Amino acid sequence: MQNKNVLETIKDSLSTCSKGQRKIGEYLLSSYATAAYLTAAKLSETVGVSESTIVRYATELGFYGYPELQSALKYAARSRLTSVQRMELLKSRSADEALSKSFYSDIEGIKRTLSATDKTCFDNFVSAIMNAKSIYLVGARSAASLAIFMNFYLSILFDNVHIVHTVIGSEAFDQMFRVKEGDVVLGITFPRYSKLTIDVLEFSKRAGATVLGITDSARSPIAKTADITLFADNESESFVDSLTAPLALINALIHEICRRSPENTEKRFSVLESIWAENEVYDNDL
Repeated sequence: MQNKNVLETIKDSLSTCSKGQRKIGEYLLSSYATAAYLTAAKLSETVGVSESTIVRYATELGFYGYPELQSALKYAARSRLTSVQRMELLKSRSADEALSKSFYSDIEGIKRTLSATDKTCFDNFVSAIMNAKSIYLVGARSAASLAIFMNFYLSILFDNVHIVHTVIGSEAFDQMFRVKEGDVVLGITFPRYSKLTIDVLEFSKRAGATVLGITDSARSPIAKTADITLFADNESESFVDSLTAPLALINALIHEICRRSPENTEKRFSVLESIWAENEVYDNDL
C-alpha cells in the first residue's frame, strides 16, 4: 500500500474515478469514523452502489480488498478522532451491547496480538533488555500505566531500571542526558501517539542507545525509530484506550525474562519475601 495515509489516497482518487466510486470516496472522506465499522454490504447500502463496486474501489485504491481498506479507515479514525468524537460512536449502544462489545473486543485484541507477534523479534526484544547496561522506560498519557507496571517488575529483576517521568515534557530530557550506547530505551505509545514519547526515542537513538518500541502497528511513528518493535492490538471504538493486549504482551516479556534467568529471579524474590514478611506488607490472616 502507498506511503500516503488512506484519506489522502481517497482524496487524490476523486478526480479520476467513476461516478459510483466518487460517491464512495466522498462518503468515506466525510464519514470515515462511521464507515470504518461498516461491512462492505452495509457500506454499499449506505452509499447506494453495488457491493462489487465497493470491492473494486478498494482494489483500485491499492488495497488487497475491502477488509484492508476498512482496517486503514479504522487506523485513521483512531489516530485522528478526539475523545468527544469517539464517544459519539457509542451513543446508540445499549448497556448490554457495551458490556459484551468491550469484553469481546479485548479478547479478539489478545488473539490478534498473539498471531502478529514474531517470535524472533520477541526473543531479540528480551535479549536487548537483559543485556542492557541501563534500561529506560518511557510511556506518556494512558501508556504511562503500562510503563509503571513494567517498571515494577523489571526493577526487581535488574538494578539499572529507570522510569522516565513525562508529566512535564521538558523534564523527560533532563532524565535522559546520561543515555548512551549500551543502554536500552523502551517506549510505549498508541493512537493518538504521544509526541513526547516519539521525541524521547529519537533523542535516545541519536545518543547511541538501542531503542525498543511497543505500539499498535508498523504505521506508528515510533516503529520508524525503534531497532526492534513489538505490536499489540489496542483497537477500541471508545475514548478509553484498550490496554488489555499490550499488558498481556508485557506480561509475556516479563515471564520470558524470568524463564531465562531462574536463579537470579528466585534469589531476588527470596530476599523480597523476607522483607515483605518482616514488614507485614501482605495480610496473612486470611
